[in-house]
Amino acid sequence: MKTFLLITLLASLGLTTSCTRAAKDKRVVAYGAQPVLLSNDFAFTEGPATDNQGNVYFTDQPNNRIIKWAEEDGSFSVFMESAYRSNGMYFDREGKLISCADLYNQLISINKNGEISVLAEGYMGVPLNGPNDLWIDNKGGIYLSDPYYQRPWWEHDQMPQDAQCVYYLNPERTQLICVADKLQAPNGIIGTPDNSLLYVSDIDAGKTYSYQILADGSLGERRLLFEKGSDGMTLDERGNIYITNADGVTVFDKEGQQVDHIPIPEDWTANVTFAGKDRNKLFITASGSVYLLDMKVKGAY
Repeated sequence: MKTFLLITLLASLGLTTSCTRAAKDKRVVAYGAQPVLLSNDFAFTEGPATDNQGNVYFTDQPNNRIIKWAEEDGSFSVFMESAYRSNGMYFDREGKLISCADLYNQLISINKNGEISVLAEGYMGVPLNGPNDLWIDNKGGIYLSDPYYQRPWWEHDQMPQDAQCVYYLNPERTQLICVADKLQAPNGIIGTPDNSLLYVSDIDAGKTYSYQILADGSLGERRLLFEKGSDGMTLDERGNIYITNADGVTVFDKEGQQVDHIPIPEDWTANVTFAGKDRNKLFITASGSVYLLDMKVKGAY
């Protein structure tokens, strides 16, 4: 009876419709939209990064190349062969493609002509484990995750570092510091546009954390955001966090509550980015395929 009276009162005030609409508005996929397969002609896709025109560059890592998808006509072209086994990637403010390249376990910069410069390759005189994913803050500093996944192209079979950490390369790109070390295997990583929070997935632990970003780029308080791990991550304009794994793409709000889920018909979904000139399409790398999905939200970047 109390529930009925409450609903009646809300209806009389015109609030039931707005409450229902508010709940539905948490969903992020455009009404009726489904992921569209763009191509399945690859071996394993990773590291999607969107340029200023809305085009997406992604890696076909087993084939050691970087592919460009052009939004204008939907075409694919090879941007770079012999791509240093690039994995996670992100464009910096100068339009250079920054890549976690685990051929030699380096963080590299690639200009528009495909010319490479090495930004980081070791910590405390010891080679990195295998840079995996990265995010660039609004000062130009770079956060990167460094788990250890044995690669068939390595000659070594032991983890070089004592731990699997998150590092920060200062904006001058002169100093690499460890900012988080109490992790089993840090993987997906993304930060908020205001540079207040860094999200890090500990994929082996099945957890995703938020860290306070301090003025010098180091990290402060850590908070468990939700109990689910991720291979890749991105954010939308609402502050929602998108994670990827065998479940496809799952979306959580900034409080860690799930608000949407996007099934992908592949064994593994590796990474996501918002694509297109309006950043209103979700570009998804999954196993040997790439997908595109219309959204009702735009990306944070």
